[in-house]
Amino acid sequence: MIKQNMRYFNGLFVVIDAILLAIALLVSWYIRIESGLLTVVEGTLSFYQYMFPLIFIIPMYLFLYYFFNLYRPHRTKSIYDEITNVLKANTIGALVFLSYLYIFSVVHYSRLVIVIFYFITTIFALGERLTLRLILRYVRKSHKNLKHIIFVGYSELTMEYSKRIYQNKHWGYHVLGLFDNKTHRHIVNLYKGTAKILGKYSDLETYLLENELDEVVITMPLDEYTELEKIVDICEKQGVYTRLVPDYYRIIPARPYVEEIDGLPVIALRNIPLNDIVKKTFKRVVDIGGALFGLIVLSPMFLTVGVLVKLSSKGPVLFSQKRVGLNRSEFTMYKFRSMVVQTEADEMKGWTKKNDPRVTTIGNFIRKTSLDEFPQLWNVLKGDMSLIGPRPERPQFVEQYRDSIPKYMVKHQVRPGMTGWAQIHGLRGDTSIKKRIEYDLYYIENWTFKMDVKILIKTLTKGFINKNAY
Repeated sequence: MIKQNMRYFNGLFVVIDAILLAIALLVSWYIRIESGLLTVVEGTLSFYQYMFPLIFIIPMYLFLYYFFNLYRPHRTKSIYDEITNVLKANTIGALVFLSYLYIFSVVHYSRLVIVIFYFITTIFALGERLTLRLILRYVRKSHKNLKHIIFVGYSELTMEYSKRIYQNKHWGYHVLGLFDNKTHRHIVNLYKGTAKILGKYSDLETYLLENELDEVVITMPLDEYTELEKIVDICEKQGVYTRLVPDYYRIIPARPYVEEIDGLPVIALRNIPLNDIVKKTFKRVVDIGGALFGLIVLSPMFLTVGVLVKLSSKGPVLFSQKRVGLNRSEFTMYKFRSMVVQTEADEMKGWTKKNDPRVTTIGNFIRKTSLDEFPQLWNVLKGDMSLIGPRPERPQFVEQYRDSIPKYMVKHQVRPGMTGWAQIHGLRGDTSIKKRIEYDLYYIENWTFKMDVKILIKTLTKGFINKNAY
């Protein structure tokens, strides 16, 4: 029933989108040509000529909406993903529309109409989907339009899945019960709830024959995977939609990269976008351009800080130190010297603490304002570092953390950065290494150029001065 309802909703959605696209172009034409708000020059096309492109605009936009998954069920889709997909679809649609006019030399078709059309279609598409989202949430919270599911297997995975169902009641999931081979109870605990034991795995086929449900969620523990193929066969034989929550979900990333090797599916344990040669090259080009720009523009600041450092205490202006970077290779990282000159043994004693007597007066200032970090632009230009990435650590600390902190060494699969996802969240200086690694791993697995821009902006606006920088 739910599947039939969703097909009806999707068909209705397509029709509404087609109507709204036509209305959007009509309104755009009216604002630009007929409203009197804007000047209209001679040689303006007729109303029919302005509306004629709808013949290809509507099919093109409907295809783009379909391509960007805007007709898929909204039950568990985040509003952020939907907004992003609407913007992608409408931006591509507007660019194709403009390209068509240029290719066919349609000079009298007002480009401003297309700009207005872009904004109106975006407002319409988002408004339509937000309205449906709110209606469905209200209906589901009223215990209607529910999706009836069962669990196969009782484990920690069952608790985790039920926790998400509880925390997102608007999804409209209703748990009918659970199949399990180990428990002898009639009722088991879920997250802030209970579930009825419907039988053992051998009873599943009979139950599916005699009952209607929308989904089977397999949450079997790893030691029961000998039964997995049989369970999947039973579910597919009955044509019921089946999901598998793998018992190794803590090992593989949330969005694993699956490749096919001669017909054999292989899961990469970590999906790293910057392994892609195009993305890696693009990021490197941006790094080179940014480093050159920074070195030239900030040269007066370099001179000023250099003089102050030299006057503050005896020793060189720059401080160099070995750090571990891409592919675990060591490199020499540069900073403005902020401490009195020390022996190598003293340097290796540990991190700088609050009110550290080794830090000079000017050193304290340039640390607090992160001015000491700017010589690393030279490291970026050389290719040792990137503008954005996980912060590099000293070799002795890398050896210390590689065994004590899970997944610590993954950070060395990308170039280290002058600033990063962890740093803009306040994880600098004497803060939790484990928490820092969590943020670094998130950055590594979810990298986009947009994310780099966000980190850079936050660093420029509020990331230089930090209370944890000693």
